[in-house]
Amino acid sequence: MPLGLRNKKKEKSKETFKLVESEAAAPAPAAPAPAPSASRLQFHTQLAHGSPTGRVENFGSARELYAKIAEVFRIDPAEIMFCTLNTHKADMDKLLGAQIGLEDFIFAHVKGQRKEVEVLKTDDVLGLTITDNGTGCAFIKRIKEGSLMDQTKMICVGDHIETINGKNVSDCRHYEVARMLKDLEKGQVFKLELIEPRKSFEKLEPRSKGGTLPEAKISRGRETLRLRTKGPATVEEMPTEVEEKAIKKVDELLETYMGIRDIELAATMVEAGRDKKNPDEFAVALDETLGDFAFPDEFVFDVWGAIGDAKLGRL
Repeated sequence: MPLGLRNKKKEKSKETFKLVESEAAAPAPAAPAPAPSASRLQFHTQLAHGSPTGRVENFGSARELYAKIAEVFRIDPAEIMFCTLNTHKADMDKLLGAQIGLEDFIFAHVKGQRKEVEVLKTDDVLGLTITDNGTGCAFIKRIKEGSLMDQTKMICVGDHIETINGKNVSDCRHYEVARMLKDLEKGQVFKLELIEPRKSFEKLEPRSKGGTLPEAKISRGRETLRLRTKGPATVEEMPTEVEEKAIKKVDELLETYMGIRDIELAATMVEAGRDKKNPDEFAVALDETLGDFAFPDEFVFDVWGAIGDAKLGRL
């Protein structure tokens, strides 16, 4: 779910040179190699359950990427649930987000078997963490061990939540789906219609509870393609170590407050606070960039604190 902030253009400094008539001009220093054009980058891709290798290029958002992958393999873009980087497994720590390493291999996970499950809500907390692919497909990223949903073995990490009590939620964002699940009445039975990622016979994996925060990694030290919902994709450096720690903490806060995990959203929030001097400026920046989320004041304050702690080396 690429949610990019507006980049402020830096004014280019102008240098003037005075040449003495008797002196020859010094040769101009060699210009640095230009960054690769985002529109010309090519990425290798396969369907996660098995397919020939294809190539995709000239995309600037997750939606455009899914359309390109669908074109290569002649499928409907809506069939793609999510993508992972450098593994065919439904590894929630390897989900494609707003940034793709220039050498990453993209595996597309498509819709497989449908299933229905009825659950008696005996606890206020279901134990699910929801994320989405940025194009209208919310799916389960993590199942808390020992939770109500952990006891319901038909529900697995990677499952797309298609309906809740008959209401289609395919076009809802992850935070909307998480809110609906939270608002379900305790003591009542509810029904979910789910779609699991398609698997090939030789790649069947045991039921997984999903990645945990300490295992999640954000690669750095190389350039990446940054996908954006508005404007063209750009080639950028990976987050610094300080930003990386702040992003992980904010992602953890998203789960605590909203029941979702979203590294891209967390990165955007950290970016929004990069040059802010106080919580009020930060809150204004979030409203301008991510106003649709309507974050509570307590959450915004905690996020600001996490960014400050990361800068001071407390995380």
